[in-house]
Amino acid sequence: MKALIDTNVVLDVLLGREPFYASSLAVMRMVEEGKLTGYISSFAITDIFYFVQKKFKETELVYNKIEKLSRIFAFAAITESTVKTALSLRWKDFEDAVQYAAARERDVDYIITRNAADFENPRVPCVSPSDFVAGFTAKKSR
Repeated sequence: MKALIDTNVVLDVLLGREPFYASSLAVMRMVEEGKLTGYISSFAITDIFYFVQKKFKETELVYNKIEKLSRIFAFAAITESTVKTALSLRWKDFEDAVQYAAARERDVDYIITRNAADFENPRVPCVSPSDFVAGFTAKKSR
């Protein structure tokens, strides 16, 4: 199973944001354990670096966190085709449109996000980290 992990989910873990931390961490652990192939859009990594740097103010620590992410996740490259697809969607939130286009190009099964409503009429199911973990656990226990 493959999923694009939205920026907010990664930041929930790296910044310890409650009440989202536990379910977002569970998703990241699923990726780390190989139960899920996780993608982060390549443009999101700069935002992630920025917000983690802003909180911790230790550049080497931030580089180490980003390097760990790069060992766990695959990066969904943003190409000219990705941008053109996102432009054609005409969504209010262009960043989400780009992530959605990248997710479709990778043929992912899910987009895991806390902002599913921002993904307008998606063909790829958008689920929250808590719903994804609950659904995965329910399937596993059957």
